[in-house]
Amino acid sequence: MVIRFLWAECVLGAQIHLHICAQYGDKVLSRRIVYECIEMFKNGRTSVTDAECSRRPATATTTRTEERTLELICENRRMTVEEVAGRLNVSVGSAYSLIHDSLKFSKVCSRWVPKELTEERKRKRLYICSRHMAHYREEGDNFLQQIVTGDETWLHHYKPKSKRQSFQWKHPSSPVAKKFKMQPSAGKLMLTVFWDSQGPLIETYQERGTTVTSAMYCDMLQRELKPSIRSKRRGKLSKEILLLHENARPYTAAHMLETLKQLKWEAMEQPAYSLDLVPSDFHLLGPLKNALRGRRFSCDDVKAAVHQWLRAQSKTFFADGIKKLVGRWEKCIAKQGDYIEK
Repeated sequence: MVIRFLWAECVLGAQIHLHICAQYGDKVLSRRIVYECIEMFKNGRTSVTDAECSRRPATATTTRTEERTLELICENRRMTVEEVAGRLNVSVGSAYSLIHDSLKFSKVCSRWVPKELTEERKRKRLYICSRHMAHYREEGDNFLQQIVTGDETWLHHYKPKSKRQSFQWKHPSSPVAKKFKMQPSAGKLMLTVFWDSQGPLIETYQERGTTVTSAMYCDMLQRELKPSIRSKRRGKLSKEILLLHENARPYTAAHMLETLKQLKWEAMEQPAYSLDLVPSDFHLLGPLKNALRGRRFSCDDVKAAVHQWLRAQSKTFFADGIKKLVGRWEKCIAKQGDYIEK
């Protein structure tokens, strides 16, 4: 209406555009649209309202198509949007809207888990987590402060950065970035680390080809871990030490049980194939390895880098790792012993 009025007053198109921008802002109409409107008025158009146009009826989203889409998805959870569109004879956009907007489905990848759990293993996980939660409810944070946990892992002298760590900003004019596939170095060390809610206690290393045996593990507890607790956590040895580690054979051998009896420590029950319930696996070792990715080390450099990283973490980092156990026990109970994703 404004354009038609000013055009009837013989105002030029550029001036009309300036008037509109001054009144309503420069993001309302472009100069090209103003010129197109003037051209239509010159050609005899008198109406300033939008003309009615034929539109394609929204026939894709109906109760029947929603039900059919749900049937297809339930038959094959890996069916693509294009396949759904072909089966329903609708556009890909309509199929996408049916799946995501109407039915609220989203596509996710399956998560790798250590082992397929049998019903017996799930019941065992449920039973052990229930016992731990009962102790926590009785003793509170004192129960968590008694826990000393540890694990071992291989550390390569060089491990390439992950794809996510290689993310970088790219301008449309920049060349396509490439990442060449690289393998971890053959040189590696086995790290064994023990820690509690206050921080790291010991870290030991074995060269490639070393096998962790029950005798080696027991000697480490007696010669290294116990003196470290005595010097770094004064008074902790006078209380009960709860040792939390994986349920591997070296940790459950008769020699190991005898050593714990001599130390007057107690091994916390841990179900088999349950890395999701070991703090070193779900909290400590992942961030440590990510911090070392993309850097080349010699044997001694790896040790120095690990030592520096462990000492650089705050006390709250280690305390949070132990506290996460409570949430994971609760989730395991809620899932009836199944694996915990996060």
